[in-house]
Amino acid sequence: MTLLLVGLLLFLGSHSIRIFADGWRGSLVARLGLQRWKGLHSLVSGAGLVLVVWGWGLARPLAVSLWFPPVWTAHLGALLTLLAFVLLAATYVPGNQIQARLHHPMVLGVQLWALAHLLANGTQLHLLLFGSFLVWALASFVAALLRDRREGRSYPPGRASRTAIAVLAGAGSWAAFTFWLHERLIGVAPLG
Repeated sequence: MTLLLVGLLLFLGSHSIRIFADGWRGSLVARLGLQRWKGLHSLVSGAGLVLVVWGWGLARPLAVSLWFPPVWTAHLGALLTLLAFVLLAATYVPGNQIQARLHHPMVLGVQLWALAHLLANGTQLHLLLFGSFLVWALASFVAALLRDRREGRSYPPGRASRTAIAVLAGAGSWAAFTFWLHERLIGVAPLG
């Protein structure tokens, strides 16, 4: 469990700098340069992610059930993760209406992904991992909206064709992950 906790601290901590210490981040970027900052951030984030995956694998056999979710929560989780994948795709397809409307679809997608896993799984390990990501994503979304308002940032309206690309890319990625990759990478078939 210790490796998982350290990994979460490194990964979510490095992704929380803009939430809690944006001024400090700005001064480091000015001093180091943007590329060196990105390299350092990637190194810390990558190490955190490796520790999360490794720690999860070690702790999973020792997980203690806190509640027993009903079967239907897996299906609700599948729907929520479908929406999460579409939001993730909308982050990377420029000029789409989803990003124009929601502004920060990636952290909204993380929120749905984490909530889906919390609903469908009832161990303390799931609560720790996905609860941490849910709290982080909520804080990140609020901080990003406040930063947008403070900086007067606006988003172009987006085009339907670009939105369709985001939806199709997200849905296709979701299908591949749900019906093939999740079981191969995580060891669990999400829909049984």
